[in-house]
Amino acid sequence: MLTQQRKAEIVEQLRQKLQRACGVYLVNFGDMTVADSQALRKELRPKGFEYQVAKNTLLRRALQAVGGHGKLEQHLVGQTALVLSYTDGIAPARVLRDFIKRVEKISFKAAVVEGHYFDGSQLEQIASLPSREELLAGIVVSLQAPVAGVAGAIGALLRDIAYLVEEVARKRSGATE
Repeated sequence: MLTQQRKAEIVEQLRQKLQRACGVYLVNFGDMTVADSQALRKELRPKGFEYQVAKNTLLRRALQAVGGHGKLEQHLVGQTALVLSYTDGIAPARVLRDFIKRVEKISFKAAVVEGHYFDGSQLEQIASLPSREELLAGIVVSLQAPVAGVAGAIGALLRDIAYLVEEVARKRSGATE
């Protein structure tokens, strides 16, 4: 039995984690074995994601304390676990999607990613979004493209000027002979 003090500590820990997280995923782990749970943790941990089981009432209190996650509260029924990401809100969706395909004993309930709510039917949609790194790489490429175009244009202009100077020099040397 949890004491009131211990419950308050758990709610505060959850609140802090939820506040820092850019991706909050709720999953139903009711039919998973301990081995399945350990396998999921093993896939999530190296990528920096956190898997935590919490009592629905304590999780509800933490969600209310944080605010902005109200739509997740309706999914706090049955066995609920959290998957939290602090750096890339999209990446856990890929891990969960692949794990759910292999181990059908777990199901996706809902998520809040970067402030956007997704229900249980939208895991594939979240997983197909580009990751933060992919978005940043796309921005860098799009910024480099105009610079490369300008550099190419300047190079072509210098080549044309060199060709023109060469032609003028040839014509003058031909005229003086």
